[in-house]
Amino acid sequence: MKFLEIVSLLLLSATANAAVDGLCSVNGTSGVCISTANCASGGGKSTVGFCPNDPADIRCCTKTACGSGGNCRWTNECSGTSVSNQCPGPGGFKCCQPSSGGSIPTIPANKCKPHVVSNGYIILNQFPGKVHTVWCYANKPGDHGTGTALDLMVQDRNIIGQTIAEWTMNNHARLMVKYIIWGQKIWNVEVDKTPRAWSQWRAMEDRGSDTANHWDHTHISFLPA
Repeated sequence: MKFLEIVSLLLLSATANAAVDGLCSVNGTSGVCISTANCASGGGKSTVGFCPNDPADIRCCTKTACGSGGNCRWTNECSGTSVSNQCPGPGGFKCCQPSSGGSIPTIPANKCKPHVVSNGYIILNQFPGKVHTVWCYANKPGDHGTGTALDLMVQDRNIIGQTIAEWTMNNHARLMVKYIIWGQKIWNVEVDKTPRAWSQWRAMEDRGSDTANHWDHTHISFLPA
């Protein structure tokens, strides 16, 4: 075989396997391209189609819950504390825990879409100790009925609800957010287009109570995966 042909084959082989141990993402959930066996042994979930240049047993491995309310992601994506030995894959893929100042509640996974759970933890990790309860799926019409909405419960009329709402709005693209409600005001990506201060959000009708008017929780609806 000619020298150039050998070089070409080597380059093709390297390209075909370039994503192994590399970054991948499943509908907004951070993952790593590893074998299905290694993913399963580390408690992760393998999803086909997100590591297209690799062998059949190399798939995107995600793990949306680790440690105490954390989730597995690359260290450069973690705004909290990265903890080793809790996630499958290479050393750079670690369990992202709240940095300090309090714990974060668990997001109920029952019928709640995986990307909603994962992105919900990204939000919670920004505000450790500020949200006391999270609700997701509910047997009713709307986004809660499809498992694509979260209610982040805070103390009634606490300004932190507004802070969470505005931070989520400013990061709406990577979090796959559709709309946000806090304090009887709504911001919708499709309608409002660009981020703006909460005071400039569109007013909603009075529904009769602080809970119904979203004064004790920030409601976040997400795009479908």
